[in-house]
Amino acid sequence: MIGNWNVTVGRVLRGPSAPVTYGLIAVCCLAFVIGPAGGLNPAYGSGDALLAAQRAYFHRWGVVPAELFEGSARAALTPATALFVHGSWVHLLGNMLFLYVFGVMTEERMGRIQFTLFYVGCGYLALLGYAAANSASEQSLVGASGAISAVLGAFLYLFPGARVTSLLPFLFFLPLRFPAWVVLPFWASLQWLAAGRAPQGPGVAYLAHLVGFGLGFCYAWARFRRTTTVDPAPAPAPEGENQP
Repeated sequence: MIGNWNVTVGRVLRGPSAPVTYGLIAVCCLAFVIGPAGGLNPAYGSGDALLAAQRAYFHRWGVVPAELFEGSARAALTPATALFVHGSWVHLLGNMLFLYVFGVMTEERMGRIQFTLFYVGCGYLALLGYAAANSASEQSLVGASGAISAVLGAFLYLFPGARVTSLLPFLFFLPLRFPAWVVLPFWASLQWLAAGRAPQGPGVAYLAHLVGFGLGFCYAWARFRRTTTVDPAPAPAPEGENQP
């Protein structure tokens, strides 16, 4: 998952129209419901048949690092297709919550076309970076968290003063508000620490989170460094996800 934060939604519920953000959420949810991972489509069967269908589905549409650099056109497309595939309900809902919370304001600031290219491009590169660092792995990698981490990085640069309301488990879930420049670097630090301890094999691709976050921040800095203004409006904070 992206992190261990719970969210209370503020301005984003009454924010501006964000058709790309909402469209991405809709496509991811639709792909999950009609695919085998959701377990709702009877065409995939049940029990062992369903598990086999899920493995085949993830292998076809997800990133398999060991196959990515072999030169096939199909494999080269998987860092893009994997952004719309999720492994479980928790994985899907955690990612979509993050995209909903931070994507609306970021899309408004960038514009629809630029935000679309930014999301797909950074998500592709984040998964590519993870695959390059784990080039021998045959484990399928799926999920939008590389792209969503890029949105977090861009949000940090574009709206560093936005107030993020968080419920922290170690403080008995008391609602506390911090600026984005406190919350998001702290989240990135947790990803860095977790990446150093992450075992090989299935699990959370923390490196993809870090690559995406760095790409998003650097892109926003390069593109908007002369025009950025701080938006003090409240924005909600993360809840997490478990694979990218």
